Amino acid sequence: MNSFNTMQKYAGGRITEADVSDFVFKDFLHGKLTYLHWNKGKEMAPTISEQGGTLLVRKLPDPTKAFVGDVVVLKDPETLDNFLVRRLAAIEGYEMVSNDEKDEPFVLEENKCWVLADNENLKPQEARDSRILGPVSMMNIVGRVVYCLSTAVDHGPVQNSHNSLRMDSPVLEVELDIDEMAKNHKA
Repeated sequence: MNSFNTMQKYAGGRITEADVSDFVFKDFLHGKLTYLHWNKGKEMAPTISEQGGTLLVRKLPDPTKAFVGDVVVLKDPETLDNFLVRRLAAIEGYEMVSNDEKDEPFVLEENKCWVLADNENLKPQEARDSRILGPVSMMNIVGRVVYCLSTAVDHGPVQNSHNSLRMDSPVLEVELDIDEMAKNHKA
């Protein structure tokens, strides 16, 4: 039932509780908690194939719902029209210590986070993560990656923090549509 039909029934005085539930579920919840994002590059290998993958991303209107260990989609701090996929490594209050003895330790300020590429073989310049960008605003986080489809045989949930896995399981049950992801997958 679409919104127009629901409104017609309401106008005729025949709206039921089931109609309201259908309307709320289909128009406000279903398909609104997640979106598909295409990602390609070696920065997140092996979590996401270098050839790329279609990612199911859970929207996070409140970035504080991202936890250390999560793979997140964030607005590129240098070009806000672009997006990066990186792992959340630290949040406000964490002390950051460098391997380089010349660098002074520092504590991440309020609403700041540290994101890293998963590919440990990349140099910081290639990875374009917080080692180059510095601390990133938590407000730049737009979602958490919950599923990756690279090929018909290479797909599955993305390893996130324990808290996120628990929170995202019901979303995966409702919104994961492999056929839709495969249809939108760029080969």
